[in-house]
Amino acid sequence: MSFDWMLFALFMGTAMAAGSTGAFFSPGSWYDRLDKPGWTPPNWLFPLAWLVLYIAMAVAATRVAVSGHPGVIYALAIWGLQIVFNTLWSPVFFGLHRLGPALVVLLGMWASVLAMVVAFWRVDLTAGLLVAPYLVWTSYAFALNFVIWRRNPGASEMQAA
Repeated sequence: MSFDWMLFALFMGTAMAAGSTGAFFSPGSWYDRLDKPGWTPPNWLFPLAWLVLYIAMAVAATRVAVSGHPGVIYALAIWGLQIVFNTLWSPVFFGLHRLGPALVVLLGMWASVLAMVVAFWRVDLTAGLLVAPYLVWTSYAFALNFVIWRRNPGASEMQAA
């Protein structure tokens, strides 16, 4: 199987565009004031983790796209669905300060990432393995968002300083 670098660039550009919402709606002082569990990663880790995940997602999607497998259309449609949820989370959590609705977005993201892992796995084993860490990270993000939501019932009313 040959690797299509132009196609990779398109998938990577799409992933980075989704990730750019994290730059537009960054954590800031509102997030700093939230009551977070001790297992919350440091802020510098998030962009690094997402960069690695986006590269893996783009490589995996490229491998799936060029595979010639009959499941390509569905697998890539699921990739598109998960990237939509990915794009929405930062504006809902950091922009609107809505921790509960952010959980709903993360649930949709988790379900679509799970579906993507399965679909990619069926098309190309390596692609499935490349996106498996994304499911782990999304599970962790869901748990973290849930605990922050439970610890901060009035978070949406907190004013940014």
